[in-house]
Amino acid sequence: MIETPSLVDQHCHGVLRTELGLGTFEAHLGRNGRPAAPGTTFFDTQTGFAVRRWCPPLLGLEPHCPPARYLARRRELGVLESGRRLLRASGISTYLVDTGLPGDLTGPAEIASAGAADAHEIVRLELLAEQVADTSGSVEAFLANLSEAVHGAAVTAVAFTSVAGVGRGLARTAEPPGPGEVRGAAGRWLAGRAVGGRLTDPVLLRHLLWVAVASGRPLQLRVGGEDPAAGLADFAASTSGLGTDVVLLHGYPYHRQTAQLTGLYPHVYADLGSVLARTGARAAAVLAELLELAPFGKLLFSSGAQALPELHVVAASVFRGALSRVLGEWVGDGAWSLTDAQRVATMIASGNARRIYGLR
Repeated sequence: MIETPSLVDQHCHGVLRTELGLGTFEAHLGRNGRPAAPGTTFFDTQTGFAVRRWCPPLLGLEPHCPPARYLARRRELGVLESGRRLLRASGISTYLVDTGLPGDLTGPAEIASAGAADAHEIVRLELLAEQVADTSGSVEAFLANLSEAVHGAAVTAVAFTSVAGVGRGLARTAEPPGPGEVRGAAGRWLAGRAVGGRLTDPVLLRHLLWVAVASGRPLQLRVGGEDPAAGLADFAASTSGLGTDVVLLHGYPYHRQTAQLTGLYPHVYADLGSVLARTGARAAAVLAELLELAPFGKLLFSSGAQALPELHVVAASVFRGALSRVLGEWVGDGAWSLTDAQRVATMIASGNARRIYGLR
């Protein structure tokens, strides 16, 4: 049996402060928070089945109980007590919280209190740039304030993250844009932008990524539906040796390509969050594929959870089960020693994240 120590959740979001009905709850089990198609339910997914397996016992119910019964018990306990029970039973001791999502979500201090854990902030670059634009009256002021804001945030944040930077900013080239190109893009964006407008300009997104690289803080990039071989490989090559680690988020279903990049570049790491959240009972098979290609010091546990504390529980439970199954099989076959398996489990569960982010 492979023991996993307390976990560092290296990328997650806050949880909702409000009570949820059946439809709203199950929408958060899907990939984009939208309702399921008529006649279907997101409880009939690997994520939904995993929630029903792992979460009901933490609220005093039997595993696999019907969704309606589970949510009735959740409402009976109240959102705060349910959240506390779930988070404290997850085995997560440290949360790194991306605070860039909209909605009534808890911040790092609240999730730390509810989970009896430590928590640190991950700053989302696009949101930071948009906030700077709202208070900057000229192109020159915006660019100066943007650089100052990123370096100021680096004093307290453990990392930066970007949602659009890969799909848009790095779609054409990974190299930093020139000063004239940046000023032109900033002028066009500010001139056509209403207060609160989103940052979508590819030149500014690329500039923002390079400002973050200069800060020295780890940079988390969301792969999502993009093949990481397109754009990310060039960015990894361009940032090699600069002292900033790059963590690739949500690489599934391109997990093999993501794992290969971690082996090619010393500063590139891979996050396990979407693998654990979406594959459920199949997680061990996908995890084994990652372990075929990635150096073991390059893999990081995360839940990738947002809105529902249940998703933290699911990710942690699925991770422990999958890792124990994969490594336990290799130990049983004699390919690995139990000592080495335990050491690698500790690295992926928490050690790698503590090293990269400078956590105690």
